[in-house]
Amino acid sequence: MLIKRQAADTLLRYAAQFPVVGITGPRQSGKTTLAKMVFPDKPYVSFDDTRFRELAASAPADFLLAFPEGVIIDEAQKVPNIFDAIKLVVDKEPEHAGKYILTGSSQFILHKNMSDSLAGRAVFLKLLPFSIGELQQGQIRLDNPYEMAFNGFYPPLYDQRRSFIPTDWFEAYIDMYLDLDVRDQINPSNIASFRKLIQLCATMSGQLLSMNSMAKHLGVSVPTVKSWLSILETSYIIHFLQPDSTNLGKTLVKTPKLYFVDPGLLCHFLRLESKEDLILSPFKGNVIETFAVSELLKSRMNQGKKANLTFYRDKNQLEVDIIGEWKHSFAIEIKSDSETEKKLSHAVRKYLALRTDVPVTGAVFYLGSIAGKFNGINYVPWKQWGDFISH
Repeated sequence: MLIKRQAADTLLRYAAQFPVVGITGPRQSGKTTLAKMVFPDKPYVSFDDTRFRELAASAPADFLLAFPEGVIIDEAQKVPNIFDAIKLVVDKEPEHAGKYILTGSSQFILHKNMSDSLAGRAVFLKLLPFSIGELQQGQIRLDNPYEMAFNGFYPPLYDQRRSFIPTDWFEAYIDMYLDLDVRDQINPSNIASFRKLIQLCATMSGQLLSMNSMAKHLGVSVPTVKSWLSILETSYIIHFLQPDSTNLGKTLVKTPKLYFVDPGLLCHFLRLESKEDLILSPFKGNVIETFAVSELLKSRMNQGKKANLTFYRDKNQLEVDIIGEWKHSFAIEIKSDSETEKKLSHAVRKYLALRTDVPVTGAVFYLGSIAGKFNGINYVPWKQWGDFISH
């Protein structure tokens, strides 16, 4: 059974305005499936197919003539000159919105080619792995938050036709990622060090970034670490939260916090082998915090909106995990507790007392099952984290 993606409405909205829509996101996040689900009557071709690839490469303009009403092109980056050919077509027919839907597993090349050739004519939809809400709508049984965090949310892991073991799937996934995405971006002799960097990032998920310590640990330069982190961010392996820039005064920190995009991949790099290992791990709180941030990222990207997530830390060591500047302002604490205790909202309450410039809603994301407002603070159970933004 196909699980309906929350980004489907955004894809339709984009396709009603722009002649070209590119769907980006990490490998195996369901980009092709989404395109075919939303546009079932649109022809589909993949440049993984040698025949189509050779035809398009030899005569791109003629190739597009075969699809007068448009087409979904998968792995579009494998024929670089197709982008200039698409530009010529859409310039002749600017009123034909949603004509071309482009996807590709290599985010770097696809994004660059589209940006270079189709500026002003294309829009990008970022698609991350499944959200909790999508799995619930797909009637996937969600019983244990630690099991969900350990398994992660990549669609192949929820394909009922297969029986992937998460640890095996993630190992194969990383090998594919390093071979197909990273190898062309760095010196091949540095692949082993790059993998060690991902491992190091895992131990720092939910913490302040320290490129100096990373460089020292890996034996490479700080500029090299910065470049490699950019690759990880661009390929949706990690995400950065910047420090909040409200009018409450200067914060002690200038550096961002690092998060993995998928908690299951994080658990894999932390060498956890079961949800029980996660429960007993000293990284449990970091994984749950990563889980919550990931759900908020998905919710925003599925709507085609910028994340607008920051964190707050001041000179008195007051820290709030997430500041969300959306339609309203939110201060959110993330806790790996299952009871609605008042102590969980201590930091949020202190922050709310400081924010006299605009109204701010306080919330605690926790692992319980009861949603409600207690002592003026919203307690949000884990199954509703991604839906909280719509409140």
